Amino acid sequence: MSTAVDTSAAVPLPAEGNGTPLKKRLRRAERRRNLLFGALILPLALVVLVAFIWPIGSLLTIGVDNPEIHDNLPRTLAALEDWDGRAPPAEAAFRALADELAAAKGSPAIAAIAKRLNREDAGYRSLVMKTARKLPLDPAVPAREALLAIDAQWGELATWQAIHRAGGALTPFYLLAAIDRTIDADGNIVAAPADERIYVDVLLRTFWMSLVVTVCCLVLGFPVAYLMANLSTRHSNMLMVFVLLPFWTSVLVRVAAWIVLLQNEGLVNRLLMWLGLTDSPLQLLFNRFGVYVAMVHILLPFMVLPLYSVMKGISPVYVRAALSLGCPPFRSFWKIYFPQTLPGIGAGGLLVFIMCMGYYITPALLGGPKEQMLSYFIAFYTNQTINWGMAAALSAVLLAATLLLYMVYARYLGPTRVKYMKAR
Repeated sequence: MSTAVDTSAAVPLPAEGNGTPLKKRLRRAERRRNLLFGALILPLALVVLVAFIWPIGSLLTIGVDNPEIHDNLPRTLAALEDWDGRAPPAEAAFRALADELAAAKGSPAIAAIAKRLNREDAGYRSLVMKTARKLPLDPAVPAREALLAIDAQWGELATWQAIHRAGGALTPFYLLAAIDRTIDADGNIVAAPADERIYVDVLLRTFWMSLVVTVCCLVLGFPVAYLMANLSTRHSNMLMVFVLLPFWTSVLVRVAAWIVLLQNEGLVNRLLMWLGLTDSPLQLLFNRFGVYVAMVHILLPFMVLPLYSVMKGISPVYVRAALSLGCPPFRSFWKIYFPQTLPGIGAGGLLVFIMCMGYYITPALLGGPKEQMLSYFIAFYTNQTINWGMAAALSAVLLAATLLLYMVYARYLGPTRVKYMKAR
């Protein structure tokens, strides 16, 4: 009775003339291919790092950076390290503060200290500058007594609590202020005072205006994209030229053109009065209507192009099959054609919505105070008050909203939607 012997394990893999096994050669070829791919994408990765990731990282860092008190009053903060906050600090803290304010007198550091403390509570700037003008103190006089003689506010717990709160190298102060929150004397996160709560309303206004513009672009752009996708190539290309025409002029020129058209003596009001629709000019500028009109005009191509690219790839066979089986035209369109356009609707809507949230020029020129979006306040803190921390915090809120929208898009309308549907 013969016994079968497995000799497969003893058969060696083919080798080159130098005896290198095939498995090792495959690994080597795979490694060379990966290095080639890495070399090809390295320039793009460097561009993304330098032009995208690094600026965003720097922006987020500025939003939590807090160097003014931490770098300029280190001895004072060291004296307050074990302070319980229930009674005025010891004499060492008063002396350290007086010495460090005297050292910073006449330099940009004293202005930075005053400005940072003033953000904790209005009035601290004048307190710091008033005190600095009367420094240095007489060494023979206790620092506590001398500072109280300059201003009794140095004896209040709130003053020292503000210094202690503002002394960290990092702070959530700006990020909390960007969502109308603040930190009270006990270290709890609470709502900001009623007269300071504006940013949540501005953020909601930004979302609402962006949503209205996106819906208007979808309503106007969907028929245009559908018509382009179903016309002959010659007529479709001609219509594409008209869609792309706004790209050939700058945003500022287009906004200026709408100012000419929508003003009280502009062409739109003259046409309405000539047709007898109105007896007097309508207020079409410096309100939300003018902002909507200009933004829809500027952003409409960004909705049409994604829709057209998706619709062009939809085969008409499915709709024809439904019609041949007796399905009504509208129902065939709604049940068969429209679901296939959802990726284009999602991509176009996301693109228009995100661009809308960051718009600054159009609301600033065509809108009034109630039409200004979050980007207006970012520009205000960047260019006028030079409050980089607040500008960075508001930008971080806008970035977080953008990422959240992208996650929603990827979850329900993006390329991964099939994976989620299968997982269900």
